[in-house]
Amino acid sequence: MSEMPKYIVVEGPIGAGKTSLAKRLAHSYGSELLLEAASENPFLEKFYQNPKQHALATQMFFLMQRAGQVQELRQSDLFEPVRVADFLIEKDRLFAELILDADELKLYQQMYRHLTLDMPPPDLVIYLQAPVDVLQQRIARRGIAMEQGMSNQYLQSLCDAYTKFFHDYQSSPLLVVNAESLNFVDVEQDYQWLLEQIPQVTSGRHYFNPEPIR
Repeated sequence: MSEMPKYIVVEGPIGAGKTSLAKRLAHSYGSELLLEAASENPFLEKFYQNPKQHALATQMFFLMQRAGQVQELRQSDLFEPVRVADFLIEKDRLFAELILDADELKLYQQMYRHLTLDMPPPDLVIYLQAPVDVLQQRIARRGIAMEQGMSNQYLQSLCDAYTKFFHDYQSSPLLVVNAESLNFVDVEQDYQWLLEQIPQVTSGRHYFNPEPIR
């Protein structure tokens, strides 16, 4: 039987369901949970209203916040059985490259290199994929006010950036999940299917695309 990964990261674009899945995994494993605390970013709502003016402040806040969380994880109890996070620190660059201009990106990259030295790599990354129309439906359903004006164009750009990022990703074992028709919160069979996959992904790239039974 394969050994359980000790540090699991769930990733994917806005609306893919990464936070909901991370919470459920942490509950199943009785583990420590690291979540992106987007509501703590004082610049995020301003960014949605005026992206160009507030992109750098928004991104720098997230970088420092996420780096601090992962560094705390690195220094915490080594005997914790499992840790689950809903963000990958390397993903931070994806957003930076998407929203910052050239001079801002240069400054960001200097800070990124400084803050992410010796970051522990995950034992498993679960990457959730879904098309833009599905993401928009989920964003509308969860009803966070500042997200409701998000354009299809921005979401598509984000999905494309994720696809490119994970096409080249080799730092950890990777499980790519087609989450378009799967519901890991409300449909137990979907969740159990995924749980069965996790201990099997010990290296390389794997794909999970079952036909849901409804």
